[in-house]
Amino acid sequence: MKDPYNFDFLGLHDAALEREIEKELTTNITEFLLELGKGFAFVGRQYKIEISQTDYYLDLLFYHLDLRCYVVIELKAGKFKPEYAGKLNFYLSAVDSQIKKPYYNPTIGILLCKKKDKIEPEYALRDINKPMGISEYNLTQAIPEHIKTQLPSIEELEQELNEKIENSRR
Repeated sequence: MKDPYNFDFLGLHDAALEREIEKELTTNITEFLLELGKGFAFVGRQYKIEISQTDYYLDLLFYHLDLRCYVVIELKAGKFKPEYAGKLNFYLSAVDSQIKKPYYNPTIGILLCKKKDKIEPEYALRDINKPMGISEYNLTQAIPEHIKTQLPSIEELEQELNEKIENSRR
């Protein structure tokens, strides 16, 4: 499992909320699938599961073609908290009971947090028997406005590059 995932293609600031990140990930699904790696197929966003007459919504649901299993991705805009592992474990059990076919492998969970340390996730996952991992994600670090005005535009860089190519041909 990757750690961290790089979400530069979203163009979001560090203060982005979970729903904003989730929306942009699905809007940019091709780039997100490339970042996840080979074999992932997108199933749904805010995928509804009903348990004991209560509706629950998985942030993102994928199916992995090579592993032959569902993959539940939960997004957290802040630092990892141990209770997130319990919630993800709950979702994995629900998917395995309600959606998974008998010939599929057990569902995998990926918890993506903005920050995590090494010890808390280790303790939180230690006695959980379901396949689950916790990774960080990085959003684009926006360039401050006072620096942006001092940098050349893409057009200026292209023009300068074209001029250098022309000069090298002479």
